[in-house]
Amino acid sequence: MGKLIEDPALRDKVYVFRDRSDAGRRLAQMLADYRGTGVRLFAIPAGGVPVGAEIARSLGIPLDLVIVRKVQLPWTTEAGFGALDPDGQAVFNEQLIERAGLSRQQIEAQVQKTLASLKQREARLRSGRPYPDLTGQTVIIVDDGLASGYTMRAAIRFLKGKGATRIMVAVPTASARTVQDLLPLVDTLVCLNVRGGWSFAVADAYENWYDLEETEVLEILDSLASPG
Repeated sequence: MGKLIEDPALRDKVYVFRDRSDAGRRLAQMLADYRGTGVRLFAIPAGGVPVGAEIARSLGIPLDLVIVRKVQLPWTTEAGFGALDPDGQAVFNEQLIERAGLSRQQIEAQVQKTLASLKQREARLRSGRPYPDLTGQTVIIVDDGLASGYTMRAAIRFLKGKGATRIMVAVPTASARTVQDLLPLVDTLVCLNVRGGWSFAVADAYENWYDLEETEVLEILDSLASPG
Protein backbone atom coordinates (compact mmCIF):
# COMPACT_ATOMS: atom_id res chain seq x y z
CA MET A 1 0.00 0.00 0.00
CA GLY A 2 1.37 3.36 -1.04
CA LYS A 3 1.61 6.44 1.16
CA LEU A 4 -0.83 9.32 0.74
CA ILE A 5 0.50 12.86 1.19
CA GLU A 6 -2.23 15.51 1.19
CA ASP A 7 -3.00 18.98 2.51
CA PRO A 8 -5.62 18.43 5.25
CA ALA A 9 -6.60 22.10 5.05
CA LEU A 10 -7.84 21.53 1.48
CA ARG A 11 -9.78 18.31 2.15
CA ASP A 12 -13.28 18.45 0.54
CA LYS A 13 -12.90 22.07 -0.57
CA VAL A 14 -13.58 23.43 -4.08
CA TYR A 15 -11.98 26.21 -6.16
CA VAL A 16 -8.72 25.99 -4.23
CA PHE A 17 -6.36 26.69 -7.19
CA ARG A 18 -6.33 29.71 -9.49
CA ASP A 19 -5.37 27.56 -12.47
CA ARG A 20 -3.23 24.57 -13.40
CA SER A 21 0.02 26.56 -13.15
CA ASP A 22 -0.83 27.66 -9.62
CA ALA A 23 -1.61 24.05 -8.73
CA GLY A 24 1.69 22.91 -10.24
CA ARG A 25 3.70 25.42 -8.23
CA ARG A 26 2.01 24.32 -5.02
CA LEU A 27 2.59 20.65 -5.85
CA ALA A 28 6.24 21.42 -6.56
CA GLN A 29 6.65 22.66 -2.99
CA MET A 30 5.55 19.21 -1.77
CA LEU A 31 8.13 17.58 -4.06
CA ALA A 32 11.10 19.80 -3.19
CA ASP A 33 13.03 16.89 -1.64
CA TYR A 34 13.31 15.30 -5.10
CA ARG A 35 15.38 18.16 -6.52
CA GLY A 36 18.74 16.78 -7.65
CA THR A 37 17.82 13.12 -7.11
CA GLY A 38 17.64 12.07 -10.76
CA VAL A 39 13.90 11.39 -10.60
CA ARG A 40 12.09 11.12 -13.97
CA LEU A 41 9.01 13.29 -14.53
CA PHE A 42 6.12 12.42 -16.85
CA ALA A 43 2.93 14.38 -17.48
CA ILE A 44 -0.31 13.11 -18.98
CA PRO A 45 -1.47 15.50 -21.70
CA ALA A 46 -3.21 17.68 -22.12
CA GLY A 47 -4.17 19.00 -18.67
CA GLY A 48 -1.20 17.50 -16.86
CA VAL A 49 1.33 19.45 -18.92
CA PRO A 50 1.00 22.92 -17.32
CA VAL A 51 1.02 21.25 -13.91
CA GLY A 52 4.09 19.20 -14.79
CA ALA A 53 5.86 22.19 -16.35
CA GLU A 54 5.84 24.04 -13.03
CA ILE A 55 7.23 20.98 -11.25
CA ALA A 56 9.93 20.60 -13.90
CA ARG A 57 10.98 24.24 -13.50
CA SER A 58 11.03 24.04 -9.72
CA LEU A 59 12.96 20.76 -9.51
CA GLY A 60 15.23 21.56 -12.45
CA ILE A 61 14.45 18.33 -14.32
CA PRO A 62 13.20 17.57 -17.84
CA LEU A 63 9.51 16.95 -18.45
CA ASP A 64 8.49 13.99 -20.60
CA LEU A 65 5.00 12.93 -21.67
CA VAL A 66 3.21 9.61 -21.31
CA ILE A 67 0.38 9.41 -23.84
CA VAL A 68 -2.67 7.59 -22.50
CA ARG A 69 -6.26 8.02 -23.63
CA LYS A 70 -9.68 7.47 -22.12
CA VAL A 71 -11.83 4.91 -23.98
CA GLN A 72 -15.11 6.76 -24.32
CA LEU A 73 -18.59 5.31 -24.10
CA PRO A 74 -20.12 5.14 -27.61
CA TRP A 75 -22.87 7.66 -26.84
CA THR A 76 -20.92 10.38 -25.01
CA THR A 77 -17.51 12.07 -25.00
CA GLU A 78 -17.84 12.95 -21.31
CA ALA A 79 -17.42 9.49 -19.80
CA GLY A 80 -15.19 6.48 -20.42
CA PHE A 81 -15.09 2.81 -19.53
CA GLY A 82 -11.31 2.45 -19.41
CA ALA A 83 -8.06 3.72 -20.91
CA LEU A 84 -5.30 2.72 -23.32
CA ASP A 85 -1.55 2.97 -22.76
CA PRO A 86 1.02 3.79 -25.50
CA ASP A 87 1.27 0.08 -26.42
CA GLY A 88 -2.48 -0.05 -26.98
CA GLN A 89 -3.05 -2.16 -23.89
CA ALA A 90 -6.36 -1.48 -22.16
CA VAL A 91 -7.35 -1.04 -18.54
CA PHE A 92 -11.13 -1.51 -18.28
CA ASN A 93 -13.75 -0.51 -15.74
CA GLU A 94 -15.48 -3.89 -15.80
CA GLN A 95 -18.32 -2.79 -13.52
CA LEU A 96 -19.19 0.12 -15.81
CA ILE A 97 -19.01 -2.11 -18.90
CA GLU A 98 -21.51 -4.48 -17.29
CA ARG A 99 -23.83 -1.68 -16.16
CA ALA A 100 -23.74 -0.05 -19.59
CA GLY A 101 -24.42 -3.35 -21.35
CA LEU A 102 -21.59 -2.86 -23.86
CA SER A 103 -21.16 -5.63 -26.40
CA ARG A 104 -17.79 -7.04 -27.43
CA GLN A 105 -18.17 -5.35 -30.80
CA GLN A 106 -18.87 -1.95 -29.17
CA ILE A 107 -15.86 -2.32 -26.88
CA GLU A 108 -13.54 -3.24 -29.74
CA ALA A 109 -14.82 -0.41 -31.93
CA GLN A 110 -14.19 2.15 -29.19
CA VAL A 111 -10.75 0.70 -28.44
CA GLN A 112 -9.69 0.96 -32.08
CA LYS A 113 -11.02 4.52 -32.33
CA THR A 114 -9.12 5.46 -29.16
CA LEU A 115 -5.92 3.79 -30.37
CA ALA A 116 -5.97 5.79 -33.60
CA SER A 117 -6.43 9.01 -31.61
CA LEU A 118 -3.65 8.03 -29.20
CA LYS A 119 -1.16 7.36 -31.98
CA GLN A 120 -1.99 10.70 -33.64
CA ARG A 121 -1.44 12.53 -30.35
CA GLU A 122 1.79 10.63 -29.74
CA ALA A 123 3.09 11.64 -33.17
CA ARG A 124 2.23 15.30 -32.60
CA LEU A 125 3.46 15.61 -29.02
CA ARG A 126 6.36 13.14 -28.79
CA SER A 127 7.45 13.25 -32.47
CA GLY A 128 8.02 9.50 -32.58
CA ARG A 129 10.60 9.50 -29.78
CA PRO A 130 10.82 6.09 -28.08
CA TYR A 131 10.04 5.88 -24.39
CA PRO A 132 13.19 5.62 -22.25
CA ASP A 133 14.42 2.61 -20.34
CA LEU A 134 13.49 3.36 -16.73
CA THR A 135 15.16 0.38 -15.09
CA GLY A 136 15.91 1.12 -11.45
CA GLN A 137 14.53 4.66 -11.61
CA THR A 138 11.98 6.64 -9.61
CA VAL A 139 9.20 8.14 -11.71
CA ILE A 140 6.73 10.93 -10.91
CA ILE A 141 3.53 10.91 -13.00
CA VAL A 142 1.56 14.16 -13.07
CA ASP A 143 -1.97 15.03 -14.17
CA ASP A 144 -4.32 17.90 -13.35
CA GLY A 145 -6.63 15.62 -11.36
CA LEU A 146 -8.03 12.14 -10.89
CA ALA A 147 -11.71 11.40 -11.40
CA SER A 148 -12.08 7.69 -12.24
CA GLY A 149 -8.28 7.30 -12.41
CA TYR A 150 -8.21 4.88 -15.36
CA THR A 151 -5.87 6.97 -17.52
CA MET A 152 -3.49 7.15 -14.55
CA ARG A 153 -3.78 3.37 -14.08
CA ALA A 154 -2.75 2.90 -17.70
CA ALA A 155 0.23 5.26 -17.26
CA ILE A 156 1.35 3.51 -14.07
CA ARG A 157 1.24 0.08 -15.67
CA PHE A 158 3.05 1.26 -18.80
CA LEU A 159 5.92 2.98 -16.97
CA LYS A 160 6.33 0.03 -14.62
CA GLY A 161 6.67 -2.05 -17.77
CA LYS A 162 9.54 0.24 -18.82
CA GLY A 163 11.38 -0.76 -15.65
CA ALA A 164 10.50 1.98 -13.14
CA THR A 165 11.04 0.59 -9.65
CA ARG A 166 9.36 3.41 -7.70
CA ILE A 167 6.20 5.17 -8.86
CA MET A 168 4.93 8.43 -7.42
CA VAL A 169 1.69 10.04 -8.60
CA ALA A 170 1.38 13.80 -8.06
CA VAL A 171 -1.94 15.54 -8.73
CA PRO A 172 -3.56 18.72 -7.42
CA THR A 173 -6.99 17.13 -6.85
CA ALA A 174 -8.60 13.69 -6.76
CA SER A 175 -11.67 11.76 -5.76
CA ALA A 176 -11.22 10.09 -2.38
CA ARG A 177 -12.47 6.79 -3.83
CA THR A 178 -9.94 6.93 -6.65
CA VAL A 179 -7.13 7.73 -4.22
CA GLN A 180 -7.91 4.57 -2.28
CA ASP A 181 -8.07 2.54 -5.50
CA LEU A 182 -4.67 3.79 -6.68
CA LEU A 183 -2.70 3.59 -3.45
CA PRO A 184 -2.00 -0.17 -3.79
CA LEU A 185 -0.47 0.49 -7.24
CA VAL A 186 2.07 3.17 -6.27
CA ASP A 187 4.72 3.95 -3.68
CA THR A 188 3.48 7.47 -2.98
CA LEU A 189 0.46 9.54 -4.02
CA VAL A 190 0.72 13.28 -3.49
CA CYS A 191 -2.66 15.02 -3.74
CA LEU A 192 -3.27 18.44 -2.25
CA ASN A 193 -7.08 18.44 -2.54
CA VAL A 194 -8.79 15.11 -1.78
CA ARG A 195 -12.58 15.28 -2.09
CA GLY A 196 -15.24 12.79 -1.07
CA GLY A 197 -18.93 12.70 -1.93
CA TRP A 198 -21.02 10.99 -4.59
CA SER A 199 -19.98 13.24 -7.47
CA PHE A 200 -16.57 14.55 -8.43
CA ALA A 201 -15.32 16.89 -11.16
CA VAL A 202 -11.66 17.81 -11.56
CA ALA A 203 -12.74 21.26 -12.78
CA ASP A 204 -14.31 22.08 -9.40
CA ALA A 205 -10.84 22.47 -7.88
CA TYR A 206 -9.99 25.37 -10.22
CA GLU A 207 -11.18 28.96 -10.50
CA ASN A 208 -9.95 29.09 -14.10
CA TRP A 209 -10.62 25.85 -15.98
CA TYR A 210 -10.67 25.11 -19.69
CA ASP A 211 -9.72 22.30 -22.05
CA LEU A 212 -6.18 22.73 -23.35
CA GLU A 213 -5.52 22.56 -27.08
CA GLU A 214 -2.47 20.67 -28.29
CA THR A 215 -1.00 23.93 -29.61
CA GLU A 216 -0.83 25.24 -26.03
CA VAL A 217 0.76 21.99 -24.87
CA LEU A 218 3.46 22.38 -27.53
CA GLU A 219 4.03 26.01 -26.53
CA ILE A 220 4.56 24.97 -22.90
CA LEU A 221 7.02 22.26 -23.95
CA ASP A 222 8.87 24.76 -26.15
CA SER A 223 9.11 27.20 -23.24
CA LEU A 224 10.76 24.51 -21.11
CA ALA A 225 13.27 23.75 -23.86
CA SER A 226 14.17 27.40 -24.46
CA PRO A 227 17.10 28.94 -22.57
CA GLY A 228 15.90 31.00 -19.63
